[in-house]
Amino acid sequence: MSQPLLPPPSLAGIAAGVERRLGVLLQAERSRWAALDPDLDDVVHQVERLVLAGGKRLRPAFCHWGYVGAGGDPHAEVLVDAGAAFELMHAFALFHDDVMDDAASRRGTPTTHVVYAEQHVQHAWGGEPRRFGEGIAILVGDLAFVYADQLMRGVTVEAWDIWNELRIELNIGQLLDVLGSVRNERRLQQAERICRYKSGKYTIERPLHLGAVLAAPQRAAELIPGLSAYGLPLGDAFQMRDDVMGVFGDEALTGKPVGGDLLEGKPTPLMARAVAAATPTQREVLGLVGQRNLDASQVGRIQQVIVETGALDQLEAHIVALADEAVNALERVDITAEARNELTQLAHYVSWRQQ
Repeated sequence: MSQPLLPPPSLAGIAAGVERRLGVLLQAERSRWAALDPDLDDVVHQVERLVLAGGKRLRPAFCHWGYVGAGGDPHAEVLVDAGAAFELMHAFALFHDDVMDDAASRRGTPTTHVVYAEQHVQHAWGGEPRRFGEGIAILVGDLAFVYADQLMRGVTVEAWDIWNELRIELNIGQLLDVLGSVRNERRLQQAERICRYKSGKYTIERPLHLGAVLAAPQRAAELIPGLSAYGLPLGDAFQMRDDVMGVFGDEALTGKPVGGDLLEGKPTPLMARAVAAATPTQREVLGLVGQRNLDASQVGRIQQVIVETGALDQLEAHIVALADEAVNALERVDITAEARNELTQLAHYVSWRQQ
């Protein structure tokens, strides 16, 4: 399989439509709530700042091709609304995730809880700056969650059921991730389960399902299993690529600190493989993972051990196998030729992206 670094050309058009819809919605909400209280303008702006500051728009893209693949009109308004809903739902998860991980930056800019904690200090307000910042960020995330639901208003019962299941799965995955981090979870099977539920399913499999059911609810029983055969392995590959970037990525590209996953002690398949293959001496180094005060030298030592154990090479080979499995599965799904081609390109992109 080739290793393209650029997204498929069609992704830009899908993203542009979604971004226009988000811009209209959030500008109207900023105006509405600023009229009630000027302080609320910046609160809604925090949602706008995150969703329009970048992002790959993969969830709208997979929803789009699930819809078009099932015979839907690529210009349908419901499809753009669903894509925008995915971005707002993803933003909700990021606002909360940044609080849980105590992340200082997201997409190259300070996270919302950091922005408000700093405001608290600057104005010498009462109470604790950190608790204030985190409280605001949680509420901003909740706003994004509600705006996502607004955009899904009017969809069929079948589509709404998928939307709800997607969100339950996302929360389950996050819960497992938090538990795995504090327990220093290094079992490969559990790490892969967390990988699938915290990101893979809601990034690829469920958006495909939602798109297909929005376009052809009567074909759900036929289409969903085939789309899962593509979406589940590719979702795993997507998150495993994220795990590699979380340890070895370029901060200028990812917008997140290098080695961030090591500080947080994330229970990833990469770490599970490294621990399983490590010598006693190497395990001592890997035991540093999860310490919040790791310096650059310690991060470098951990990275070196991960490479020396062969874990990185093993995971890279597994990503290739998963992506190939996904692409091969497309041949058994009755979707349009255009959607099959685009989903093949997306499989290559998400497996080898650098940001």
